[in-house]
Parts: sequence; C-alpha cells; structure tokens
Amino acid sequence: MKNTIILLLLILLGTSCNDKNKKVYKPESVGALNTLAVVMDNELWEGSVGDKVREHFAEPLIGLTWNEPQFNLEHMPVQVFTGMTRLRRSVLFVSLDSVDIAHVKTDLYATPQKVGVLKGRTKEELIDNIDNYSDKIIASIRETEMEETQRRFSRSLSQDKSLEEEFGISFKLPSIYEVGKREDNFVWIDREIPKGTMNIIVYAMPGNSFSQDSTFVGDIVKMRDSIGKKYIPGPDIPNKTTYMATEKAFAPYVFPAEIAGIKAAEVRGIWEIQNYPMAGPFLSFIINDDKNNRKLIIEAFTFAPATNKRDYMFELEAILKTIQIN
Repeated sequence: MKNTIILLLLILLGTSCNDKNKKVYKPESVGALNTLAVVMDNELWEGSVGDKVREHFAEPLIGLTWNEPQFNLEHMPVQVFTGMTRLRRSVLFVSLDSVDIAHVKTDLYATPQKVGVLKGRTKEELIDNIDNYSDKIIASIRETEMEETQRRFSRSLSQDKSLEEEFGISFKLPSIYEVGKREDNFVWIDREIPKGTMNIIVYAMPGNSFSQDSTFVGDIVKMRDSIGKKYIPGPDIPNKTTYMATEKAFAPYVFPAEIAGIKAAEVRGIWEIQNYPMAGPFLSFIINDDKNNRKLIIEAFTFAPATNKRDYMFELEAILKTIQIN
C-alpha cells in the first residue's frame, strides 16, 4: 500500500512538471512596423492623460528633415481590444484602476509582443507613471520592432563579400541592396526606393582619431565632409563643386552606444549637398575597433524628397546593428 501511494505521488509530480514545461502556443503577432495600439477609454484619450501619452510615444524623432513621430499611435477603447485586435505586436494599455503600477509584459497574447501597462488610481498618478516609465516601455517596444525588422529582411540576404574583403566585417544585408562603389577603404551600398535611394557607406579612420573630447563633434563633421568630398559627389553644376556634407545650421547629435559588443558613438544629423538644394537624414556609428587599431565608421543615409523617412532610416539602423567584426 505504501509503495502504491509513493508511485501515485511520483506520477502526479511528473505530470505536473510536464505541464509546466509544455510550451503554450501563442499565435503570431501582427501590425505595421513602428505602430503602437493604445488601449484606453475615450475620456482618458481625449484629455490630459491622452495628451501625455502623445507627448511621449508620438514624440518627434531627432535627426530627420521634418517632424515624424517615433510611433504611429492607433487609439482603441478597451471594449474593442478583443479577438484579433489582441494580436498586435506593440500595445500600450492605459487605465484608471485600484492599483498604481507600470510594467512591460512579453508575449501576453501573441509572439513576439510587448504590452506596456500603465495604471493609476487617479489621473495624476497615471500622468506620473507615463512620465516616469515611458522611456523603459519605449525602449522595450523599439527593441521588438528592431528584431521584427531584422527577421523580415533576413529571408533573402546578399552574398556579396565586398565588406568582408575590404574591412573584415559583414552585415545581414537584404539582397535588394547592391554595392555601387568600392575603392580602397570605402564601400558604398544602396537600393532604389520610390523617389530616391537608401544608402550604407563604410570606411575606417586611424585608431587615434577623435582624441579630444572638446572637439569631438567638430572632428566628426570634418571627417564626414572630407569623405563626402572624396567619394560622394552631387549633381554636375557648371563652375560649382557639389558633394555630400554635414548640414551647417545644426550640429549633429552624438550619443554613447555599443555595437557588436564594442563601445561606439552614435551620430544622428542631416546631410546636405554642397552648392545644391538636396538634403536628408543620416545615422553613423563610430566603432572603437581597438583590436584592429582603427575607428570603423558605418553610416546610413536616405535620399527621399517630399517623403517620410522614419521607416527607411529604421530599416537602415536595423541592418547596421547586425554587423559582425571578424
């Protein structure tokens, strides 16, 4: 009898463990890139709480030629958030409640999925939570959007070896991109888009470049302008020299970053064509490649006049962040 009871307990324990280890199926998430479903009552959305949500989650991105929000916001009342609507990849849930909480849930209804949850007992608590926790939620959602972008373009990758042969690096580069120019210490890759092009350039500088913090931004501008003058010409204009330079009216933004596990500087700003009315956004990563005694510069820029450029630059950033340094 005692042995029978022990056997039954072992069977129950094993069944329990199997249930815990069993992977629960979640449907695949849906939704346009950089689009956030905001679930909240109409009264909140139309008042001060909604204003605060828009202030943070639809804040204009820096480094673009005109204001574009970091997320397109699609508001829906709570009663609409059912069925297929719950499968949205990026969700923000905002509500008055009996608790005061703010957190991010992963793969709650679908996969991949991020659901930012902001609750408060009063509108004032809700606004405080939005102010205090928006950055964390935005970073989490943005990471998921970046991974989704990379997953989509990884379906068909370029087999070109120019970057590996010239710099000992590689990207997960969509096959639609092609090498347009390759010279000593310079590779230019691009793809055509409606009304313009998306571009990636790579080059290297000596390891001791940018040694003075006080002149760092100025040195970046000088470097970019010299590379543009040498390798990236503008349209042929009689009696004028045209080339890609850094926009003169505003200094680029510089942030600390990490790429492929290596410290780097992230630079965002506007490029322009010297002596010609043409401009657009750029993103550079200056990587401290100490093992190879160099500063490796990987840069993306878009030319797309009279067109929103946020999603183009987001795709280019996603490509740059797949870099592997051999």
